[in-house]
Amino acid sequence: MCQNRGVELTWYGRTCVRLRGKDAVVVIDPFQSVVGPTGRGISGDIVVFSHPDDHPLPRGKGKHSRDGRTLLPSSLDDAFVLDGPGEYEVKEVLVTGVRTYRDDARGAEAGKQVSFVIEVDGVHTIHLGDIGSVDIACVPLGGSLSPTRAAAIIAQLDPHIVVPMPVCDDETECADALKRFFHEMGAEASTQPKLSVTASSLPAETTTVLLESRGKQV
Repeated sequence: MCQNRGVELTWYGRTCVRLRGKDAVVVIDPFQSVVGPTGRGISGDIVVFSHPDDHPLPRGKGKHSRDGRTLLPSSLDDAFVLDGPGEYEVKEVLVTGVRTYRDDARGAEAGKQVSFVIEVDGVHTIHLGDIGSVDIACVPLGGSLSPTRAAAIIAQLDPHIVVPMPVCDDETECADALKRFFHEMGAEASTQPKLSVTASSLPAETTTVLLESRGKQV
């Protein structure tokens, strides 16, 4: 009997997320400042970077991303790397990257970035941005995106599942941002280690899921 285990989503800290499908693994934003220079054993077939590493290691070494501004952890040296807009298909994974901005000034203050929609085994995950139909939305909290603004974006996206990703440097600020975000979403925070879903098991109403961080910031 063929068992459909679904797509497994793991958060490693900041905006780093891994999507594990049946035949392919996608790792988003595996910055050395989050997962370390070796990647701590994180493997993947496809790596996508939404923006350059904001906190590069002082004497970091390794293979560069396509734009040359970010170093890959060594465990992902052989992965197919994407860091720009476009439509791609790698190992039957569909990836669409759209140019977006990290501020309200079209990138003049905090720079440009890329929002990705990734289809793995029939499940669509959006990593920031406002594009089409969304099953899972991974949204950063803290930094330039307040809990209120994040909730407003979620209201526009209307995804089935929301995964908040605290990116503030202070743990107290992160805890406060999460509390405010869950209040905005009208939900109760309940942490779980991983999220596994299939296209047929997605909740009918928007559900907010808080994942444990599996990485350690350097």
